[in-house]
Amino acid sequence: MKIALVLFNGVTFLDFVGFYDVIYRLSLFNKTKDTTWDICGLTDEVTDELGMRVKVNVIRPDLSKYDLVFIPGGMGTRKLKDDTEFIDWIRSAESATYKISVCTGSLLLGAAGFLKDKRATTHPNVYDLLEPYCKEVIKTRIVKDRNVITAGGVATSIDLGLFLIELFVGAEEVNIVKKQLDYPYTAVGIVEV
Repeated sequence: MKIALVLFNGVTFLDFVGFYDVIYRLSLFNKTKDTTWDICGLTDEVTDELGMRVKVNVIRPDLSKYDLVFIPGGMGTRKLKDDTEFIDWIRSAESATYKISVCTGSLLLGAAGFLKDKRATTHPNVYDLLEPYCKEVIKTRIVKDRNVITAGGVATSIDLGLFLIELFVGAEEVNIVKKQLDYPYTAVGIVEV
């Protein structure tokens, strides 16, 4: 599996890192050992809401070449949802098998048209911003509607990663990862439609 991790200025890095720290572990299991990922963006460096910087290793790739495209949230999504250049780039993920977001990354999936006729979620403070883009906003932590998976606020990024570990590998492997992370919690609020 080939994963694109999309970053942008104004991202909330915990949205990204919480997910990444879990999902990179797919490469540790036989079934998914060939999993690779790229940190993607429109520039070679992005800055989060607080000024932290991260280097991007692939600039403006064709997202159709990935099996899974992940978009985190952050205050930057408010402007980017109306940025034609950025949204056109996100639209190149049309053929990606999985389109996944956490927090307000769902606004970007929505602006690209990927949530039309789908149920989705986002950070609880901005359900109203998501409403124009989807069939229904479900006020919960994780929503899987076919090949689109959206997740709620920042801390949900870890639960989202664990949800994908179970989806792609299995429940036993989730328990292994939870032990590695010293993560004693069980996710609640998962809706599959």
